[in-house]
Amino acid sequence: MAGYNNVRLEERLKIKIGEAKNVELSGTGKQTYCTVSLDQEQIFKTASTDTCTPFYGEEFSCKIPRKFRFLKFYLYERGIKQDKVIGNVGLRKEELHKYHCKDYWFPITEVNSNTEVQGKVHIEIRFDEVLTIDSAINTGTSQRMAVKILECSDLTITNGACNPYTAVTLSYGHKVESKKTAIKKKTICPQFNETFLFDIESNDQNHDRNFYSVDDLSSSELSISVWHDDSRVSLEILGSMFHGAFLGEVKIPIQYLNTDTTHNAWYFLNPKQATSQKQDLGSLRLKINYASDEVFSSHYYDGLRNIILESPDIRPVTCSAAYLLSEITEVTEDIAEPLVRVFLKASKIVPFFESLADWEISNILDTNTIFRGNSLIAKCIDALMKLVGKHYLRDTLKSIIEEIRTENKPCEIDPSRLKEGENLDTNMQNLSFYVTKVFGAILNSGLNCPTAMCTVFFVLKEVAFRYFQDSRELKYQVVSGFIFLRFFAPAILGPKLFQLTDEFLDVATKRKLTLVSKAIQSMGNLVSAKMPIYGFKEEYMIPLFKIYAGNEHTESIRKFLDIISSAKRAHSKSIEAPIILKEGILIKRAQGRKKFGVKNFKQRYFSLTNQHLSYAKSKGDSSLCLIPVEDILAVEKLNEDSFRLNYMLQVIQPERTLYIQASNCVEEKEWITILAKVCRNNENCLAEFHPAAYVAGQYQCCKATDHSTKGCQPVTDRKTSHLKMDIDSDKEIEHIHSLFIANMEKLEQIQAACNKGGKLNEACASMEVYTGEDPPSLPSNIAIDDSRMCFSTISEILKCVISLEQEHHLYKKMVQRNTILGSEDAPLGDETLLSTKL
Repeated sequence: MAGYNNVRLEERLKIKIGEAKNVELSGTGKQTYCTVSLDQEQIFKTASTDTCTPFYGEEFSCKIPRKFRFLKFYLYERGIKQDKVIGNVGLRKEELHKYHCKDYWFPITEVNSNTEVQGKVHIEIRFDEVLTIDSAINTGTSQRMAVKILECSDLTITNGACNPYTAVTLSYGHKVESKKTAIKKKTICPQFNETFLFDIESNDQNHDRNFYSVDDLSSSELSISVWHDDSRVSLEILGSMFHGAFLGEVKIPIQYLNTDTTHNAWYFLNPKQATSQKQDLGSLRLKINYASDEVFSSHYYDGLRNIILESPDIRPVTCSAAYLLSEITEVTEDIAEPLVRVFLKASKIVPFFESLADWEISNILDTNTIFRGNSLIAKCIDALMKLVGKHYLRDTLKSIIEEIRTENKPCEIDPSRLKEGENLDTNMQNLSFYVTKVFGAILNSGLNCPTAMCTVFFVLKEVAFRYFQDSRELKYQVVSGFIFLRFFAPAILGPKLFQLTDEFLDVATKRKLTLVSKAIQSMGNLVSAKMPIYGFKEEYMIPLFKIYAGNEHTESIRKFLDIISSAKRAHSKSIEAPIILKEGILIKRAQGRKKFGVKNFKQRYFSLTNQHLSYAKSKGDSSLCLIPVEDILAVEKLNEDSFRLNYMLQVIQPERTLYIQASNCVEEKEWITILAKVCRNNENCLAEFHPAAYVAGQYQCCKATDHSTKGCQPVTDRKTSHLKMDIDSDKEIEHIHSLFIANMEKLEQIQAACNKGGKLNEACASMEVYTGEDPPSLPSNIAIDDSRMCFSTISEILKCVISLEQEHHLYKKMVQRNTILGSEDAPLGDETLLSTKL
């Protein structure tokens, strides 16, 4: 059974933000934008658009680096001084699976200080008997409830600050008693350790207004609310009538508490319950893909991994595990990337693609549609190009995309879209200039195309020639369909998705990129289309295309396609050539500072290549500092207490340490991961490091005064793969396992059909009679080419998948057994209050 230390949680998020409708703005011409947040932490922001029915059309994906409760989408209206929140869509983590890979319209709800809550509070409650003496000198006993506020964690920052205090209120009917803690300054994790006493009289005593009876207490409620104290606002503006900003609350029915024991628990802070009817603020269309996998040790996946890797050797390939997975999974993109990664890791990507290509080409009826659909091989080659071709894309297109973005040249050639004052001929010249530049950059990049892509293109060309030896165009068509139509053109159309820019793209720039992308797609058809000019849907594109439709351009394209589909090339771009791996704005701490202060931290534009880490004042400026990759000894997170800042990381060098702050947890994780990959094979890498900063002549963790003192904590064992091939095969197989589990009924339905000689309809009918339920829907064109082989493959799949699922059940039982409800890792709240005594 998998132990705690061997299991890791891998969470991934992919979001497509579509459009909003029925949104009310404060005026005409106002711009809106949308952000994505984990709880209150923003991790993504769309470009702005100026319409009350905004279409964003942006995608975002990331690995989730921390625990979260809510995934939130905020809609903003741009203002002159400050942007205004229109509303948000908030989804609990537990309900994300309901919307997996579906376009869904979500209602936009109101946002205010009472709804924006995060964090938790640690409370201790006990009941004690105390001796009481009344006015007649009679003695007796009564109870006293002691409420201790120990601490809070991860509170919301309000207006750039967090000065929290806690109010404790015991209420029954109209009787209310409130007490509060001292205010803690500048912290989101305050330590209070304050105890408040509430006296409770016995049932046989006369009720005094300062006491609660035991009977009253059983139906009363204890409320703990957390507030941010803003003394300036409270005193100067509202005359002390305002308690400050609400940070969250916990309501505990006293009847759920056991008066015989001490109750010590963490609670999630919750928003205030809405008292008024919800406003109709419009709706937002989203497509959410959230996946969460518990990954075990590698040996648990050997059986299923071997079955997947045997797929190229199975004949026919339609009876292989990889192909059957594509038949039972609704979204082919879900399986393409994990399959490609698994085969790449095992160095079996070429036979895998060759077997799929051979099957598809041998069954086509119209060569014009070859690889143009959403077949398994088409989606897998898309995934391969995105995986190994991202640096190739950056080197080829990034500078030109930036030029198109920054230059204000009109390029509209659709007469119906021309703006007043624009000239069609001038716009055509501008667009032609950009298209020529992009076209030239692509044709001159052939020698830099990644080897993995070239090898696969060679296989496609060879298989096509094997079946259609008389068609010279087909061997080019199978390659151009991928490299132009499914690689370069989509990257030009959506440069943010391919990391070609991190800047916002306005409507005019998006339109220019759309026109350039259309032109590049059409050029990809030059090598195979007999009358390409007449294949355009838009007549206004024909004059542009005529510029490039000559034999000279066609031969240039063929030469480029020959280069990238050659088995052996004269030159292949090495990973050692300068390649920009990541860049962006971070905040660095000035070197040599001894005191805390705002001036110590400055915003800089960082750039990481596989040779250097550098930073400059702004993008395009000369470097202020250049750190060779081989000089980086370790890259680690920095304790937040060091500078009282979140998302800090440290780049440790022989003579000094560079302290850097990222803007959010996703960016922090990405920078640490890529830096660790780049320097993981450096000589003299550290085994230990200091988790806190070196400030004022000493390390804050171990108080060592010598900067060169050996670290006091082991470095993180990230087990990262080499920069060229960052593949975690176990994680991918676990994801494949989860897809098989989700589609188990479909798999069993195909197996039943194999028993009936491949007659799927009869198998479906039998299943319906046996279970009394409608069988799961399967693709109408599914074919069982070899019943015996298909049955054998499915039997092996089921054996491995069921065995692995049993391990998951055992692991979950272990976690359930060891989880202490109310601990810091499993706080109460979010409707988890028990109906039993706590």
